[in-house]
Amino acid sequence: MATDASPKFQNPDFRPVPQPPDFHPEITVRTHDGLHFWQFMIAGSIAGSVEHMAMYPVDTVKTHVQALGSCPIKSVGVREALKSILRSEGPIGLYRGIGAMGLGAGPAHAVYFSVYEISKEFFSGGNPNNSAAHALSGVFATVASDAVFTPMDMVKQRLQLTNSPYKGVWDCLRTVLREEGIRAFYASYRTTVLMNAPFTAVHFATYEAAKRGLMEISPESVNDERLVVHATAGAAAGALAAAVTTPLDVVKTQLQCQGVCGCDRFKSGSIRDVIKTILEKDGYKGLIRGWAPRILFHAPAAAICWSTYEAAKSFFQELNDSSSSGTVT
Repeated sequence: MATDASPKFQNPDFRPVPQPPDFHPEITVRTHDGLHFWQFMIAGSIAGSVEHMAMYPVDTVKTHVQALGSCPIKSVGVREALKSILRSEGPIGLYRGIGAMGLGAGPAHAVYFSVYEISKEFFSGGNPNNSAAHALSGVFATVASDAVFTPMDMVKQRLQLTNSPYKGVWDCLRTVLREEGIRAFYASYRTTVLMNAPFTAVHFATYEAAKRGLMEISPESVNDERLVVHATAGAAAGALAAAVTTPLDVVKTQLQCQGVCGCDRFKSGSIRDVIKTILEKDGYKGLIRGWAPRILFHAPAAAICWSTYEAAKSFFQELNDSSSSGTVT
């Protein structure tokens, strides 16, 4: 006797899964956000390079303001620091050490964003509103990227100082390695991680929350205003994170520039020793030296970085979509 296969006698727990006519089970599932690991790396590398190159003069002013000792810059004012640099070396002085930034920013940001995206996918559990996952992913990203970037950041900051004794990037690398050893390149690594861990935690959590909030304000025009959304969210995240972590950035600059241009040299690389010296010389205001140029750097830098990164991601997503549709047909 034939059985009636009408829907009312079917088990409601079993639903047929429709397959497209050209379904190919051997095609792999798309990765997180539709991108592959190497595409996150390229997008991050481009974003980091564009960000740091565009904002490099502001970073130079910040380094001068924060360097403590008998260096030519005595005032904590941004205007005075800028005037002193221009008077001593001219406009080219604002770009001293940019070669080191070029060598370090690309690889470091490739690691930075790819580790962040992988960690975010793992910790968020598919929940785009998980701020704790965004913050924790940022911490993982900075620990990995700082290991790549710290040596070149040290070279960059020493070259930024007025009357720097080094002729260029390679001269600085050779001289420091010969006279101070390889440990000098990582003298500030612990401080950098301790600074960047809360920086990136605040930065990424703020960025994701601000981006989500801005998209919810006008969801119908998100695609048209995507650049504005990413830039605004990035600027807010960069400014807040920079303000919160300025004291540790001052300590990092002190450790990286010690012994150069008359800047203080510390007996140990401990954060406590550096903070004690700063407080003795400059009081508590010394711990927030350079806060203005730091915010002036990180707010537009983050806007540039996130806009570039999201634009690169969109490019790769469209490329992957067109490639997938071409494969299927």
